[in-house]
Amino acid sequence: MNKTRLLIALILIAAIAAFFIFDLRQYVSLEFFQAQRAKIDAYHAAHPLQTAAIFLAVYVAMAALSIPGATVLTLVGGAIFGLVVGTILVSFASAIGATLAFLASRLLLRDWVQTKFGDRLAPVNAGVEKEGAFYLFALRLVPLFPFFVVNLLMGLTKIRTWTFYWVSQLGMLAGTIVYVYAGTKLGEFRISAGLVIAFALLGIFPLVAKKVLDAIKARKVYARWNDKRPASYDYNLVVMGAGSAGLVSAYIAAATKAKVALIEKHKMGGDCLNTGCVPSKALIRSAKLLSHIARSREFGIEASARFNFADVMERVSRVVREVEPHDSVERYEALGVECIAGTAKITSPWTVEVETQAGHRTLTTKSIAIAAGARPFVPPIPGINEVGYLTSDTVWNLRELPPRLVVLGGGPIGCELTQAFARLGSKVTQIEMLPRLIVREDPEVSQRVLERFVAEGIDVKLGHKAVRFEANNGVRRLIAEQEGKQVAIEFDQVLVAVGRAPNTSGYGLEQLGIKVTQQKTVETDDNLQTLYPNIYACGDVAGPYQFTHTASHQAWYAAVNALFGTFKKYKADYRVIPWATFTDPEVARVGLNEQEALEKKIVYTKTVYCIDDLDRAITDGDADGFVKVLTAPGTDKILGVTIVGEHAGDLIAEYVLAMKQNLGLNKILGTIHIYPTLAEANKYAAGAWKRSTVTQGQWAVLSAFQAWRRGAGGLGAIVRALLSMSGDKRRAYPDEPTSLHGGMHEV
Repeated sequence: MNKTRLLIALILIAAIAAFFIFDLRQYVSLEFFQAQRAKIDAYHAAHPLQTAAIFLAVYVAMAALSIPGATVLTLVGGAIFGLVVGTILVSFASAIGATLAFLASRLLLRDWVQTKFGDRLAPVNAGVEKEGAFYLFALRLVPLFPFFVVNLLMGLTKIRTWTFYWVSQLGMLAGTIVYVYAGTKLGEFRISAGLVIAFALLGIFPLVAKKVLDAIKARKVYARWNDKRPASYDYNLVVMGAGSAGLVSAYIAAATKAKVALIEKHKMGGDCLNTGCVPSKALIRSAKLLSHIARSREFGIEASARFNFADVMERVSRVVREVEPHDSVERYEALGVECIAGTAKITSPWTVEVETQAGHRTLTTKSIAIAAGARPFVPPIPGINEVGYLTSDTVWNLRELPPRLVVLGGGPIGCELTQAFARLGSKVTQIEMLPRLIVREDPEVSQRVLERFVAEGIDVKLGHKAVRFEANNGVRRLIAEQEGKQVAIEFDQVLVAVGRAPNTSGYGLEQLGIKVTQQKTVETDDNLQTLYPNIYACGDVAGPYQFTHTASHQAWYAAVNALFGTFKKYKADYRVIPWATFTDPEVARVGLNEQEALEKKIVYTKTVYCIDDLDRAITDGDADGFVKVLTAPGTDKILGVTIVGEHAGDLIAEYVLAMKQNLGLNKILGTIHIYPTLAEANKYAAGAWKRSTVTQGQWAVLSAFQAWRRGAGGLGAIVRALLSMSGDKRRAYPDEPTSLHGGMHEV
């Protein structure tokens, strides 16, 4: 078998090499055809079958060898044989040649590719196995995908040869007809209305093909529901869930004068308002004030704090009530949204059943937006239900401070609540099964947070796995395991903060066949469409991020596509997604960090500015943290930024704007920042990058130039410095350490 592969490979290489070495491409051009047109027509008239056979053989050979020229041959086929015969010849020749190229790719490369990249190709293989014919048909129908590339790539998959052949022939037929027709008009050697129309069709064909594909796919998925399609609709859009994603979706729909219904079974505002962002930041603010009072002597003040935990929690509730009107029924009804309190279930692609206190309602709608959110995930640890537990949903009901609190989880939610309760006076033990906190961030970021936690008296147990909970004689314990040894931790309350699970069950997805991903989110495409083109998902239920601001971001795409997707669809843009963890110090990030760049093998230059050098941070007593910027080597293009320090979540905004608008560090360096502010850290980070680009050779040239200006040197010194500068990569600031590892340049 190996000898056969080697022989075929040698034959293919020799044939392709001969094509280019002997410049055979000149014979496959419109110029050659025009020059030889009379002879070709005469030969065709005298030997029609031989001409057709020669054309067929040449076309098949070029397609099989993946040699450029198929488009020209198609036009020539139309010019010589006319529309009907030309279409038949080209259709069969292209399909046969494509199949031969497909088989060559499969024989020579598939086993090696599947062995080496099998894990990465698993989703592709699964998709091809399930709907390979449709995927191939889509590629063939849209001529924008190169003919030879499709042949070679499909050969690497497990699609059947016969399926590849007939789908290719059928899928390319429409495009073949258009190209052959254009060829018939080219044969007239004059501009005609038909020729203009043919080329216009070539231009709009991809758009038409895309619409046809969408229609075919929609017809397929809607087939079993056609008898339930209403003749008219009550609403343009029904939104399920009134969290951040649902509210924005409904707002956009109402702003475009669409008739929209917003269904919520709990509270308007969703998790962010009621149990997430708003209450947690209110609690963090109170806890931070206490931490400042505890540090009062640093600021020359003698102060102490007395407080009642119940009063703190009442303030949290008051803050939620003050923000509540922003997301209220009254506000959204004034905007034109019909708000419905009840439990919703999708019963067909166009109907939503709602159970309300007043009874049962059936809503018919042109489109549906699923914004069902997420809930705290509670792991099935033995004994957890018996001892009772708190989550980020229920912790706000506390009015007595737990003397001993165990927090399960070292992610953003776990870390924020750990520090807040510790500052309020709880003896907090934080359990994290991984080797460090907030593992999505770089190791030094995790270390900064860990050091602050330890300094504040938090018992952080890394690498500990919760095994079981016990309750004996009123004493509650967590049994955790570290490196094979068990540790017993007594507590009064346990807070579970190990992540959030998307809400994907109980409202009809299963009945409609809408699938969920491995991450348990609703499966959507780039436009946030589900299996059904008129049903969209956005926010936590859709992933890939669980942030309020990304939920709002997605909601715009979901709503606009649901309302206007017939004319234009927009792909959700995740290129510049910022986030922050509101611990003290705060951690904020946008774009790549180092561990992601290393995983993806992206080469970068790192610049770090330490905030302990910043005047405003020193005056505020918060001179701790850093700004780390990753840039593309040799340029000021920003790949990602991590900020650790006071108000990091606010400081990151400048870099978010810069990345979104493709502004580099030079622009930030050239922007005036008010003195003294924390925002100057961004300018100084850009300055540190700029200093790192200056070489000793450049400095020598400047020194020689300035000496000449003073009359202390001649032009010869400048010339010598210029000559020595060439190729000098030594940095002008050796005090700023530079090292290379893994192809990454550090400053």
